[in-house]
Amino acid sequence: MPRQTAKNRPAPHCDEHGNFIPSVPIPDTRKTKDYRWYHSFSAIRTIANNPLESFNAEQFETPITQYKLIVQAFSVINDPDMIKHCFVDNRKNYEFSAVRQRVLRAIIGDGLITAEGDKWNHARRAMAPMFTPRNVKTFAQVMKATTEREMPNFLEIDGVVKIADPMAALTYLVLSDTLFSGEIQREQQTVLKEVSTALTYVGRPDPLDLINAPNWMPRLSRLKGLKAVKHLREMIRELTQDRKERRDAGHTLPDDFLSRLLLVGDAETKPFSDQDIEDHVLAFIGAGHETTARALSWLFYLLSNDTKSRDRLEAEVDELDITNIPAEKWGEHLPFTLACFEETMRLFPPAPFIVRESIQEDAYAGITIPAKSVLFLNSWQLHRHKLLWENPDAFIPERFMGKARDRIGRFQYLPFGVGERVCIGQRFAMQEAAILIALLARNYRFDYAGKEVPWPKLRITIQPENGMPMRITPRVKTALGKAA
Repeated sequence: MPRQTAKNRPAPHCDEHGNFIPSVPIPDTRKTKDYRWYHSFSAIRTIANNPLESFNAEQFETPITQYKLIVQAFSVINDPDMIKHCFVDNRKNYEFSAVRQRVLRAIIGDGLITAEGDKWNHARRAMAPMFTPRNVKTFAQVMKATTEREMPNFLEIDGVVKIADPMAALTYLVLSDTLFSGEIQREQQTVLKEVSTALTYVGRPDPLDLINAPNWMPRLSRLKGLKAVKHLREMIRELTQDRKERRDAGHTLPDDFLSRLLLVGDAETKPFSDQDIEDHVLAFIGAGHETTARALSWLFYLLSNDTKSRDRLEAEVDELDITNIPAEKWGEHLPFTLACFEETMRLFPPAPFIVRESIQEDAYAGITIPAKSVLFLNSWQLHRHKLLWENPDAFIPERFMGKARDRIGRFQYLPFGVGERVCIGQRFAMQEAAILIALLARNYRFDYAGKEVPWPKLRITIQPENGMPMRITPRVKTALGKAA
């Protein structure tokens, strides 16, 4: 399969109904079972560089495809019933894949995302109360205040701005204020740079991972990223030690995520170790802002190419009484806005890969998944699958509204994962998205200004390869206080 460069990438366009279709990698049309490319060095190189360019068209058209990469057997499942079987009903037969764990543990150690068994059960049980609907609502006013304070610092710049980094900075500051009381802002620019470096250089499989090379062999592609991870851990360690000293001296700690991690421990739940706290905080810094930031960047790109939807969204957020309606209730008044966000996460799911390894052979509906094989749930494919979605490649927010939304199957749309490992912060993310989109779209208009298409590239999250250049125009307020 030839690499899809700027010269041969498909152009974005509108279909006959005026629906915008963004430019994404074109799947190879050869049948998977006859596809010798999967056995080549070219396959390993492509998957390591950008897995989104390695997919086969058959995977978007059939419920399951099975193949081998070198010596490893893969089962790619895009059938909602089988997803439920493997990730819910028979989940005990599937454990995290070695490649997945190598990639993520290089960044976050044994944080909530990578922990398994008793360690995960303990962490999930201890953290679940922090993300109940009631607790998440208490974050809303801080989310609003931080966004209003910081928007001008990142967006009111003359000329073209690559918004991927400003969106990451904005969502990071929201996360910092809500979960860490702003205390992790102390080295704001350094933290943002280190997180970006860690995801770029560590957040992808090294070629040695794909051939199951032993862990003692150095992954040269990760060295720069591991240095960034080391710096992040040092910062978290210093902040945690400062909090512990304040706690032991009898001072009142901020009621936030970090303090609650430090206070875990009673007759039924053992406390977290310093290493546990470090891993969990790093996981939330990396995943808690990065996924939302990427979705926002793609959202404003899609809206800039679908002005009808943009006009409708802007009208909706302009009608919102942000003064008298509490921020935690904004989402109730923004159905189309949230539909646009959900449709963005369908087309560009922030973290699309869920990978497991089968412990024993598993048979379901005539399909056999061999023991010790890789089970691959790829929401990039699931969300664009031709058997599950009408006009799957087009941006159509209305599919997430009213009765159309009710027709979307429970295991058909999985932006936050599936089963018992579903993202603990999904309520936090949706509330944050409603608040940020409302304030951003109310105050600014984003028009894509890149010479080339914003090519999607996977680095744990789906990032725009060119940083998403936009021309940002302040929206003029009318006499009624609405934006024009």
